[in-house]
Amino acid sequence: MEAVDVLAVGAHPDDVEMSCGGTLIKLVREGWRVAIVDCTRGEFGSRGTVEGRAREAAEAAAIIGAVARENLALPDGSITVTPEAVEALVRLFRHYRPRIVLFPPPFERHPDHEQVHQLVRRAFFHSGLAKLQTRGPDGQLQQPYRPRLLFCYMQAYEFQPSFYVDISDVYEQKVRAVQAHASQVYVPGVSPENEPETVLSRPEFWELLELRARYFGSRIGVRYAEAFLALTPLGVPTLGVWLQQRD
Repeated sequence: MEAVDVLAVGAHPDDVEMSCGGTLIKLVREGWRVAIVDCTRGEFGSRGTVEGRAREAAEAAAIIGAVARENLALPDGSITVTPEAVEALVRLFRHYRPRIVLFPPPFERHPDHEQVHQLVRRAFFHSGLAKLQTRGPDGQLQQPYRPRLLFCYMQAYEFQPSFYVDISDVYEQKVRAVQAHASQVYVPGVSPENEPETVLSRPEFWELLELRARYFGSRIGVRYAEAFLALTPLGVPTLGVWLQQRD
């Protein structure tokens, strides 16, 4: 058993770092176990290679402090919610048994992101079905399991967030995790210069990343934050959880 507290699922090897990397880093600092699942190897991207992106993903996971990073090797640019893809993710849900799953929102610019949203929703439900039998890495039959909470992180398109997470004290570490993907984002002296230019490979990318984090932070009175949409009802035991916070 390699149970984790939070499992972050992304379509491509750098999605999680850009969208909820700060939240994952904070969780690790607080002593929680987190893991990451990339659904594709990013082979359809304009820049980089499959092998290079795998190395970058491993480096980024180490910076975040994730205990594991998996890749489903689904076809980049053509993710489809097939029974095989659902079962592959069910195996990971039952293996890692996360209480919280972070994943893309339902409406997004990149079709792969929308497909991963549907894939997670389907796997979330199927993972709790006793008659769906799967086997883990050890070959043993897995027990049914369903995560407790589903939260969508924000990517290209905005939604009305259910809550924000203050990442002010870990923002620089998040930047380092994103910089690990040097084949995709602009890193002076490191990123290859002979590949096609993209939105991410321009110097202005870092301004956009910070501006969004600053804007989210301004909504809750902090310097930097990340935004999330709750797909499951949230509750607090008492309003005292906010009274305990410093003004």
